[in-house]
Amino acid sequence: MSATLVKETPPIEEPVLRKPSTRRRLVPYWLLLPGIVWLLVFFALPMVYQASTSVQTGSLEKGFEVTWHFQTYWEAFQEYWPQFVRSLLYAGTATLLCLLLGYPLAYLIAFKAGRWRNLLLVLVIAPFFTSFLIRTLAWKTILADDSLVVDALNTLHVLDVTSWLGWTEGNRVLATPMAVVAGLTYNFLPFMILPLYTSLERIDGRLHEAAQDLYASPATTFRKVTFPLSMPGVVSGTLLTFIPASGDYVNAELLGSTDTKMVGNVIQSQFLRVLDYPTAAALSFILMAIVLLMVTVYIRRAGTEDLV
Repeated sequence: MSATLVKETPPIEEPVLRKPSTRRRLVPYWLLLPGIVWLLVFFALPMVYQASTSVQTGSLEKGFEVTWHFQTYWEAFQEYWPQFVRSLLYAGTATLLCLLLGYPLAYLIAFKAGRWRNLLLVLVIAPFFTSFLIRTLAWKTILADDSLVVDALNTLHVLDVTSWLGWTEGNRVLATPMAVVAGLTYNFLPFMILPLYTSLERIDGRLHEAAQDLYASPATTFRKVTFPLSMPGVVSGTLLTFIPASGDYVNAELLGSTDTKMVGNVIQSQFLRVLDYPTAAALSFILMAIVLLMVTVYIRRAGTEDLV
């Protein structure tokens, strides 16, 4: 009887997992260091300085001293609360108008533009090629009393309605709330269109085809597929529009009047004209707190934190 020779299989050596060296583990932190330093120097430190300024008392001639005078916050809000309400109203209206104007344009660029897509995107960002100040000053000519735009609005009796609502004064648009909102809408519209386009462009076209195969109408497809999937862009666009618009002062300064001043105008005046630094700093922090609270509630209500 011959013995069967069985060739023994050598044991499989388990791979040895080597821990990365300390230097390699620190590489991500070294890469983050410039950004952290930038935020500390140009964001955190100025915030701390402004916070200390808001609780100071004194004058520019005698000097300011930290006395932990928190009453400044209440006094500032009590005196300038109409400007806060006006700022939020103007910013909210401009944001809504940007959404209504920007969504169809972003949809067109994402799904219908074809080879014209890049050109349309360039036209969207074209206003950034000029100064914010120049763009706003141009609206003084567009909304002048003898301009074609105002003549057309008068012919269509649009100004009769806006005047009844209190947004214009008779046949005049310039130096009214409507002019300020128009300037805000124009200047911040690209901040709405670009996030919307990015979000819409990510949607898989096969989802629309599947909706059509299920006999969904275009309106149903938009309501059930397109709009829900574009919510990150809607949230991002509204935030990028509302936050800077609520603190803007250029549009109200150049296109408005004393009755349309926003809280940004008050802060600018307190810092540069009145030289009441504690009140200006307190107003800044109050505005930041209000906007932060509104943004937090809005994001939770929107049901998405996937911002583009």
